[in-house]
Amino acid sequence: MSFSALALSPEVLRSVRDRGHHQPTPIQADAIPVALAGRDLVASAGTGSGKTAAFLLPLLNRLHANGARGLAAMILAPTRELAAQIGREFSLLARNTRFRAAVVVGGESINRQVRELRTAQVVIACPGRLIDHLERGEVKLDRIGLVVIDEADRMLDMGFLPQLRRVLRMVKGPHQTLMFSATMDASVEGVASEFLREPARVNIGRISTPPASIRQSIYPVTAENKGPLLLKLLGGGEVDRAIVFTRTKSRADRAAKLLTRNGIKAAAIHGDRSQNQRNAALAGFHRGHFTVLVATDVAARGLDVPDVSHVINFDLPDSSDSYIHRIGRTARMGKSGVALSFAMPGDGTALRDIERTLGMKLERTRFEGFETPDLEHPKSSAVAKQRPVHHRPLRGRPQGRGFFARRKHAR
Repeated sequence: MSFSALALSPEVLRSVRDRGHHQPTPIQADAIPVALAGRDLVASAGTGSGKTAAFLLPLLNRLHANGARGLAAMILAPTRELAAQIGREFSLLARNTRFRAAVVVGGESINRQVRELRTAQVVIACPGRLIDHLERGEVKLDRIGLVVIDEADRMLDMGFLPQLRRVLRMVKGPHQTLMFSATMDASVEGVASEFLREPARVNIGRISTPPASIRQSIYPVTAENKGPLLLKLLGGGEVDRAIVFTRTKSRADRAAKLLTRNGIKAAAIHGDRSQNQRNAALAGFHRGHFTVLVATDVAARGLDVPDVSHVINFDLPDSSDSYIHRIGRTARMGKSGVALSFAMPGDGTALRDIERTLGMKLERTRFEGFETPDLEHPKSSAVAKQRPVHHRPLRGRPQGRGFFARRKHAR
């Protein structure tokens, strides 16, 4: 099937061709006809499957068919990064139309957002900041004819259900609702039953399985050698563009500083960074000014950067869902990618959960010069001694039990 086989307007089709796309992905082929028919929709598919275009294309087609004036469509997203990404994709797909979108997120100028809302036909928003505008009387949802809820499971995981309900209840007129989610649990089904009318359902593939084009492997390592191993992997010349995930914000900052001091262009992104800092880091990563983005799970969804060659889990996540969403930042749109994960003996439970979800045992990889601890029998490896590894230590910070440990020492 080609995009021309879908009932899209010539202007929208021209934008699709300008983007270099000729055949829809499975989620697009199944979801777009349902959306164009005006039915409510619950759609689920894995990361990197093309879900954004699956709702933007019918949205643009609807605006074109109805000759929209004023705010006619609303897209809700859980994170600022995802909202910004949707905004960028909207601009590309709407280039041959007159339609505009206002991206409404926290941490940015509310006055600029007000100006954009006055001329926009689409609002792309995080629920919290949209409520701010609603309370100030600067936006009305009375003419909204299409609502999109993107990454619904993530939105609920982040505790946005009260805000989501408040916003959706303010859309009073007849409207179509499209809900997209990577996973479908009871909470997502509850939102669907509350706000969607007899929705059609589209499910593509096994949602709990990452793309087969991702080569996954585990690097058994001790805490002391995480930093040196990261430097070895990123300095080997095989990594073109990488996202490194850490468990906490402070570890993301320290990892980024470690890489920068060792000549690797890196930037950190997490919840404690200002919106301007986050925008600068993402823009620099998009443009190639940074080859490594160090992130917490705030970026596990919503980041859509072309040609990310590697995802590195510096800290193994606690859940298999987080693991799948992290590594889904590579191998986008059918391309190949590599996912490397550091695992310590204490990570055995999380690792087994990930492998059980994947239905496979991940390859264990040993890097020359590093002792390999036993992940299956952590007690037996607890007394294992590491070979000395020469590396540039964190300035002013002694090495403790972990590479990033902070501990006073005798002078």
